[in-house]
This record gives sequence, structure tokens and C-alpha cells, in this order.
Amino acid sequence: MTRMIKNFFYFTATNLEWKHILKPDKFKDVIIESFKFLVSKKRVRIFAFVIMPNHFHTVWKINEKLDKPDFQRDTLKFISQTILRDLKLYHPDMHKELYVGAKDRKFQLWERNPLSVPLLTQKFVEQKINYIHFNPVHPKWKLADEPQQYKYSSAKFYYEGVDEFGILENYMNVLKDE
Repeated sequence: MTRMIKNFFYFTATNLEWKHILKPDKFKDVIIESFKFLVSKKRVRIFAFVIMPNHFHTVWKINEKLDKPDFQRDTLKFISQTILRDLKLYHPDMHKELYVGAKDRKFQLWERNPLSVPLLTQKFVEQKINYIHFNPVHPKWKLADEPQQYKYSSAKFYYEGVDEFGILENYMNVLKDE
């Protein structure tokens, strides 16, 4: 019998119109810093992630005391505000490309309605983690030859036991405690 898992999610946020806004490492670092903050405040446990030029994926467990939609919105809002400030100062042409003139915002970094899928079984968790780790080596991207060679990913943690960012937990350790 397959045991059901609670509060594990596969989350994907994509840049507006799939623009490659996250290509510069400084913007990937904004996401990493956000992850570090969230982990340090025990708002989330992160099991896997990858930050690509125009989107990021993560497998995480959101603190049960938090409202999932609010947590995700606030996380993306912080990242967005930080990157938009930088774009306005140092990359004004890219900043202008993100103008949407909507009622609730003038500029928009993320596509609306990010993907958040509950991961209810260990098999589903492993499938998503593998997908995340192989994203950078996919022929479409060619960002690395092997998953663990891509810096902005959790693959090195799973392949070599190295967590360069200090934010990761092995999902197996958490599943056995559930």
C-alpha cells in the first residue's frame, strides 16, 4: 500500500512571457537568498530546486501553519521586487519590457498562476526531483553535461552530498519521520 504524503509540493514560477530574466547569476542569487531566509525562519523545507534562465522549480514542504497561496505569493513578490529594482537601475530596457500597466501593478516579473502540485507519494516526489535535476542538461538548455555540474540546482546535493547553499534536506529523511 502506498503511503500518502502531506504538504510536499512541486512548485514552478515562470518569468513573464518566458523572458530569460534569470539568466544573470545575480538574479539566481536573489532566489537563493530568499530560499535561505525561508528555511532559516522555518517557513519551508526545501528538498530540490533548479533555477533556469526563465523559471525555477522546487520541491518543498511548506510549514503547515502557513497558508500555501499566501506563502507562495509573498515569496514571489519579494523576489520580484528585488529583481525589478535592480532592472530599473541597471537594465532599464529589460525593466521596460516588463511593464504591464495593470490595476494592481505597473511591472510584472512572473506569469500569473504559478504551478503548485501536491506530491502525494514518494514515487511522485522522486519523479519531480529527477525532472528538476535533468532540466539543465536537457538538449533545449544545454547548461551542463551532467546534472551535478549545474550550480543553481540541488543535484550536487543528491549526487555528491554537497549543499553549497545550506538550504537542502534529503526528502528521504523527512519521509521516514512522517
